[in-house]
Formats: sequence, C-alpha cells, structure tokens
Amino acid sequence: MNPWIRLRAAVVLLAFVAAASGCANMYVDRTTKEVPAAQFKKPASARPVQVLFEFQTKGVANARATELLKTRVVDQIKASGLFSAVAETPVDGGALLSIMLNNVPLTDDVFSKGFVTGLTFGLAGSQVSDGYVCTARYLGGANGTPLTKQSRHAIHTTIGASAAPGNATKADSPTAAVYTMTQQVLSNVLNDLSQDAQFK
Repeated sequence: MNPWIRLRAAVVLLAFVAAASGCANMYVDRTTKEVPAAQFKKPASARPVQVLFEFQTKGVANARATELLKTRVVDQIKASGLFSAVAETPVDGGALLSIMLNNVPLTDDVFSKGFVTGLTFGLAGSQVSDGYVCTARYLGGANGTPLTKQSRHAIHTTIGASAAPGNATKADSPTAAVYTMTQQVLSNVLNDLSQDAQFK
C-alpha cells in the first residue's frame, strides 16, 4: 500500500477511535520550556524585519496549519522586542526572518497501535508522539551574515486506557496543545537568535 494512503488511514482510524472512546488526551512535553521575552538579549538598535512562516508535515507544506498559526507566530515575534517593526512584506534594509515549523513522527507503527485500541474499545491504551522541529533563519540585510537556529518540541496523544506520559502537561484541547507547543518552541529559537553575537 502507498505509504501516504496508509498514513491517512491511520489518522482516520485514530480520529474514529478517539471519538468512539471519548478517551483521547493530548499532552505538551515539558522538556522544552518557554523562554520569556524579558530574557532575550535586545539589540542596541532594533531594525525592521520581514517575517515568513510555514508549517510543514514531514517536510511538505501544510497550508491549513500555516494559516492557523501564522498570526500567533507574527504576534509573538512582534512582542519579542528584537525588531523595531515586523511585517509580512519586504522592509527597509532587507532584513528577513524565516520561521519553519515541521511536524515529524516520533512513534513508529501508528497504524497498528490505533488498530489494537479500536479492537479493544479503548481498554488497551496507546500513545502517539509527534515531534516538531522549529527552524529560524535570519538575514540582516543584503550584506548580513545568515544565522540559523533550531529547537525541538513534542506533543503526546494517548488513546484509550493509557497512562499519562511522564514529563508532560495535559492540554485542554488539540488546538491548545498546538498553540502552547508553538509558543514555547518559537521562544527558544528567538532567544538563541538574540544571544548570537552576530545578530544585528
């Protein structure tokens, strides 16, 4: 079977199981913690920047998720205090900040785990973990030095009678889990960028 068809079938099955059992819970991993903007190293003279954001699923652009998160990402960058202005169009000086958030699977054999949970009507639990890699690429103008920073995060989903994963915080909803993960992982790459001596 085509791997994309198999993956889609697994997602549909997991969604069905979650709806049928009413026992699906999402947890945001606590390994990656939010870095408050107050801890960022602010530049002596902030400059405007153009921001580009894209969410990917296994390296493939995901337009729906990009649209869901774009405003929050741009607003968080504005609130960082690292730039004098943040726009989605070219700015004076040509500074460009590209943020890419890529969703990559961490748990193998998703299909079989969901299948087992479905057969036992939620009595046998399973856990699926999704990894997220946030990459920030900054270019401070035509003659600037390209800077790249990267941070990782994870969201865990339990289905059926599965114990809560360790070192994770339960989210109120799937959307809340994604919002929290995005805010935390983005804060880390922005902090790393601000601490770089070549960031101007």
